[in-house]
Amino acid sequence: MRTLTLDQSVRRAGRGQVLIGGSPLILLRLTAAGARLVDRIAARRPVDSGPRSEALIDRLLDAGIVHPWHPPDCSDVRVSDVTVVVPTLAATRGALQAIADACSRAAAVIVVDDASPTAIGPVNGATVIRCDVNGGPGAARMAGLEHVVTPFVAFVDADVEVSPGWLEALLVHFADERVAAVAPRVTSPVNGQATPTRLDRYEAVRSSLDLGPSPARVRAGTRVGYVPSAAIVCRVDALRAVGGFDTALRFGEDVDLVWRLDEVGWRVRYEPAVVVHHRPRPTTVRWLQQRFAYGSSAAPLAKRHPGALAPVRVSGWSAASWATAMAGWPLIGPAIGIAIAATTTALLARKLRDVPDGPRQALRLAGLGHLYAGRSLAAGITRPWWPFAAAAALVSRRARRTVLLAILVPALLEWRADLGSDQPVLDPVTYIALHLLDDIAYGSGVMRGALRTRSLDALRPDFRSWPTTGARSPQPAGR
Repeated sequence: MRTLTLDQSVRRAGRGQVLIGGSPLILLRLTAAGARLVDRIAARRPVDSGPRSEALIDRLLDAGIVHPWHPPDCSDVRVSDVTVVVPTLAATRGALQAIADACSRAAAVIVVDDASPTAIGPVNGATVIRCDVNGGPGAARMAGLEHVVTPFVAFVDADVEVSPGWLEALLVHFADERVAAVAPRVTSPVNGQATPTRLDRYEAVRSSLDLGPSPARVRAGTRVGYVPSAAIVCRVDALRAVGGFDTALRFGEDVDLVWRLDEVGWRVRYEPAVVVHHRPRPTTVRWLQQRFAYGSSAAPLAKRHPGALAPVRVSGWSAASWATAMAGWPLIGPAIGIAIAATTTALLARKLRDVPDGPRQALRLAGLGHLYAGRSLAAGITRPWWPFAAAAALVSRRARRTVLLAILVPALLEWRADLGSDQPVLDPVTYIALHLLDDIAYGSGVMRGALRTRSLDALRPDFRSWPTTGARSPQPAGR
């Protein structure tokens, strides 16, 4: 028996025998027995683990339609089964000591000094290992992994703040033997700071490491397509079976690892009920350098995982609809764009004709699909494609209008949504300026990576499917 929860995206129709939801969005038709099982899941009641129900549950888990809910004592894994590895480059002793103290119940804490200019001194309750050559975060984590003898390992970056008890709430996920890794939510809060900077307040609501409040199965091309290794717990056997972190990657090594685990059949979970805190870069220059470095990992990742990374993932119909609407032809362009959108809605309604309330569901799905496609295309313009967009804007009034809309509309929508946050909100002008700098720095890194690898894979859009709502480009953790 186990307890599951429905994903926030799920809609039911046809007396509960039709499920629409997950990531990417899919439609499933259920038998009467399957509908009864989903009824129990919706009511948060335990479900039987018979062969037929297990097959359906596995499909629902893999599709992101349901998520596990684990009671505190459902797993035999204990904190004493975990070794904590902390890779660091010139971190303060206070930060390292705080992590060691918060993880004092673990079997061991190993601090890996990645050839810091000044050697890291002793840390109470931890073993300090020093590397002779700076190899980057992935190499430092692998150096620590060599000393791990427990069945589980937790990697925690030195600029992350964890609290006692954070491990216990993640370890319950390993009751599922297919789960290889679990990551918490990583936030950058400013509450409690005496004088938070504008950058602090921006990062508090738009940190590249914060993947939101909803649980998820982690998989490329879905709503949560990656998790950063700023804080992550892994099965040691699974990690070693796939070769661990690729030490050739200075950035993106965490995204690469998660995707390799998924590709061989392991599950990776995102658990936002557990929150750890990440300290942002102290200056705008260093923050932009970090964002540039994150972007530079896109091209190597795209070469290693063909089709897993696309700067824009929308349907060809949506792309055509927005392209014609923004083409600049008075009245004609928007009219054609609306006609294309209406056609796709009608085609979808035809596919759903045997689904009760099919036309209304088609209108909702197509409408949301086109809206998210517009947001995705705008992100493509302001991020990886910004050099081309800027060049076009220099010679075309139509392009200038499109670029301006791509900059302002998404940023203002996000700013307005952040008004409901419990974090201090910036004024809209500062928010838009930092949003634009963020996008340009990351996009410049993507372009640099494409030039260095001589590959356009990281710039090539995917027009084969509807966009995944809320999906974000990989933002690997780094020091």
